[in-house]
Amino acid sequence: MKEKILFVDDDPDIVRLVKETLLDEGFDFVSAEDGEGGIKEAQTSHPDLIILDMQLPDIDGFEICRRLKADEGCKHIPIIMLTGKFKETSDKVEGLVGGADDYVLKPFETHELLARIRAVLREYKHFGPKHLVKDHLDELRRKKKD
Repeated sequence: MKEKILFVDDDPDIVRLVKETLLDEGFDFVSAEDGEGGIKEAQTSHPDLIILDMQLPDIDGFEICRRLKADEGCKHIPIIMLTGKFKETSDKVEGLVGGADDYVLKPFETHELLARIRAVLREYKHFGPKHLVKDHLDELRRKKKD
């Protein structure tokens, strides 16, 4: 079964480039051009991974990431943040703390994006969603104390 990637970005040229690249590599591709559309698409299409632009016209990527990670049906989906710039290192930290699994800076090479997609998907297949692993470890620690 093909892995489905949801790409959320408002730049049609980047959407077209990523779509062609992912389809050529055997992935299924769905997209949204704004944050609200991205959230709805994630809830309905249940992608294996989301690539999320940080600077969208309606909602910033940090907020979208927080909403998806709070959604019971979406919290397990890995997210790669895509951004043209970081104001500060704290922006990257905020995204990672908020649930992002990786970052890719624009402009990017398609082979780097593919490598990061495959790495995140491989990690999720092997270890499962990070929050589930953390929850399981916390539970084991509590049981050990009892």
